[in-house]
Amino acid sequence: MVYLVRKQEVFMQFIELAKARYSVRNFSKKPVEALELDLILEAAKVAPTAANRQPQRIYLLKSEEAREKIKSCTRYAFDAPIVILIAYDKEVSWKRRYDGHEGGEVDCAIVATHMMLQATELGLGTCFVGSFDPEALRKAFDLPLNIVPSVILPLGYPEENTTFHPLHVTRNPWVEGVNLFTKE
Repeated sequence: MVYLVRKQEVFMQFIELAKARYSVRNFSKKPVEALELDLILEAAKVAPTAANRQPQRIYLLKSEEAREKIKSCTRYAFDAPIVILIAYDKEVSWKRRYDGHEGGEVDCAIVATHMMLQATELGLGTCFVGSFDPEALRKAFDLPLNIVPSVILPLGYPEENTTFHPLHVTRNPWVEGVNLFTKE
């Protein structure tokens, strides 16, 4: 019985963390500490990837010059003190043998999710950004052709009165989101 109680406590802690994460679009100027950034990068490192290929390539855009460059590729950098570009190496990523489907995008999404949740636990904010010009990114940061930009993740402390968007708490009923296939 103790195990079940403990298991439920851990589960509830994760659910609360997941519910606490929201897309931050207003960042303070407070710098992110090195230890915090190290923990976020560790969360990325331990994220699962298809066949454990680990194709993710993470670029930390911390300098003023780099953050200015990113603004030429997306309008969604939100003046965060750090912007993380998550890409994948298509020469390393897993491909589905049936149709050649590329797994790198999913791997990057999983890595980004781990990073976002770790950032939230540390009191930092992020925003998952998929709206960017990949060719502009490739050119601005001199990315080789085998590196495919996937996610931009602005990172920093939320501005003091920042809160989640009203739609953040809107969820579809389970009937619309879950399909059960059972043998009858």
